[in-house]
Amino acid sequence: METQEIIAESPKRPLHGFGPLQIPLFRDRWIASTVSNLGTWMQDTAGTWLMTVLSAGSPLLIALMQTAASLPVLLLGLLAGATADIFERRRLLIFWQSWMLVTVGLVTVLTFAGVVGPYQLLALTFLMNIGAAMNNPAWQAIVPELVPREQIPDAVSLNSASNNLARALGPALGGLMVAAFVKASTGAGWVFALNSASFAAVIWVLWRWKRKPLFKSALPAERMAGSIRSGLRYLRFAPELQASLIRAFLFTFFVSAVWALLAAIAARELKQGAMGYGLLNGAMGAGAVVGALLLPRIRARFDADSILRVTSVVYIAILLVLAWVPIPVVAIAVLLIAGFCWTSTMSTLNTSVQLVSPAWVQARALGAYLTVFQGGLALGSAVWGYVAEHSSVPVAMTASAIGLAVTLPFALRFHILQGKLPDLGPYVWRRPARELVIQPELEDGPVRIVIEYFVAPEDYAEFTRLIHKMENVRLRTGAIRWGVFRDAANPERMEETFVMESWLDHLRARERMTAADAMVRDRLWELHKGEAPPHVEHQLYVKEVTS
Repeated sequence: METQEIIAESPKRPLHGFGPLQIPLFRDRWIASTVSNLGTWMQDTAGTWLMTVLSAGSPLLIALMQTAASLPVLLLGLLAGATADIFERRRLLIFWQSWMLVTVGLVTVLTFAGVVGPYQLLALTFLMNIGAAMNNPAWQAIVPELVPREQIPDAVSLNSASNNLARALGPALGGLMVAAFVKASTGAGWVFALNSASFAAVIWVLWRWKRKPLFKSALPAERMAGSIRSGLRYLRFAPELQASLIRAFLFTFFVSAVWALLAAIAARELKQGAMGYGLLNGAMGAGAVVGALLLPRIRARFDADSILRVTSVVYIAILLVLAWVPIPVVAIAVLLIAGFCWTSTMSTLNTSVQLVSPAWVQARALGAYLTVFQGGLALGSAVWGYVAEHSSVPVAMTASAIGLAVTLPFALRFHILQGKLPDLGPYVWRRPARELVIQPELEDGPVRIVIEYFVAPEDYAEFTRLIHKMENVRLRTGAIRWGVFRDAANPERMEETFVMESWLDHLRARERMTAADAMVRDRLWELHKGEAPPHVEHQLYVKEVTS
């Protein structure tokens, strides 16, 4: 998850990865989250096995359970990220945790009443995961508020360990509870009831939290549509973030075959019941926990690209073994490795998103990541379930392995966490905004900013390199157009020009400038000839005055 350069900056950081747990607030959140995750994974196993019983083992309906869990994030991920960046995150989290508590309570009642069918189960699973989809960007975005920046990779790994510890125990416990009753619906009902109660622990921790946000704008809050647009604009002009999203989609789309078809593999290929399915899921969770615990040491020796490359190659072999070696002991061993590779990959990608996104847009970046991540799972689950339904499970698994192998060279072109990480903390302006004769209203616009430089011929090459770096800075912080021009009559004179939709957007762009952005701008200004800094003009669009 970190590159070797990042490790070198923090030589005293312990390699055991447990540092964030020494912070009481993070520790309380982690414990409550682990309890909730345990209930969620118990429900995932019980719900999937209940679908296996209700649908007479239909691979398509079983795979659609994964789609129902993933599709809400695909549909709502950007909206969830925008709400998390606009509204107070503590209250938002309490609302969506309560939504999940109530929704799981409803599925519990219907299951005990014996009136739940395959399609009702799919619908209720979808509703529950609407809450999860809206909750997750805010839940992940609060990590930098709980731990120092240098501990974010370890905090993400511990969160992954929490989820995967629950994944190791939850499926086995869920399968055991379902198997303990004569009717699968009775056992599943009790699992659903326990999961509903588990959300109370998270709500209690959030209720007691006295939040202190890292970034709080002094300007009016963005509207929802504008917030989504600005998040997408940032993504469009942030190549490092794009690389993480592309790698996430390609990996999850093909590897989703394991998650989507594991129940079918257990029932059809390995001839196992609910308990056997739970143990297979638990094996993958156990491997994931080991991976999360060893990641700090792995990161100290290998960069992010190497980790992602190795885990992808190993997963190709895992998919083929699960397809053609129907031996339970072998499947358990392979799934242990699968869990290790899964958490190594996902923690690396998740951390990369958090470390390359400034605070003002972090929840939206995480929302986009979760949209792509779950979109890959949802689409892949449906595709591989369809292939299995119309051919066989081994054929679907083999096809996913081939797809992962074919796309791997393309994926390796997108690099993750290379070099020294930029300082994405907010830039502290040393001077107030320029006093203007016309005092614009916030909604006035468009606004055109023109910056005049005079550059010596010997500095021209470096100037062009730096000024084109500023293009992404201007565009991802709010500009709708950008350009740089050279005066044909005076070759030393350059003009950088960019347009904002309104004066409010211009003020927001000042707030959004990071320390790393300011370093590029300051070096650019150093190339300007003259004792005074470059001349800056703020021009307002002239509207027709009608009598």
